[in-house]
Amino acid sequence: MNMRQRLVSVALVCSMASGLGVAASASTEAQHAQTPQASIPFANHGGIYDWEADRQQGLWVQDIHRNWYYAKFMGPCLGLDFANVLAFDTRPMGTFDRFSKVLVPGEGMGGRCTVQSFTRSSGPPVKQGRKPHTMTPTPADTGTAAPDTATSETSKTE
Repeated sequence: MNMRQRLVSVALVCSMASGLGVAASASTEAQHAQTPQASIPFANHGGIYDWEADRQQGLWVQDIHRNWYYAKFMGPCLGLDFANVLAFDTRPMGTFDRFSKVLVPGEGMGGRCTVQSFTRSSGPPVKQGRKPHTMTPTPADTGTAAPDTATSETSKTE
């Protein structure tokens, strides 16, 4: 094989490899486009009811109608799994969707986490030994005395 044939062979292999990379990224984009993206309107006016972190990779968000969604981040969201409070950057329309950001407070660890995709979800998995989020009516709600075992706790417990 002379030098020219080697160069042509190398160029052919390189072009085939780059074509495979383009095809892989195109299939990823096509898969992403097929997944229906969701949004929570009026998130800046109380449209978000609850949330639960999925370590640093994502966030389950519940709207005021008790529908769950999953926000997958573009990269790790440092400090999210330890956060007690979050801010949702919904500008300019006030809607939380795949163009939004989540702000994690904290010195050093806090930051902006950019949402990559935002889809409907069945909610966070129920952890063993933990009851799902439910509200028990208080005696004032029902007009009767509640049993001693009833609680009206709605705060998050880990």
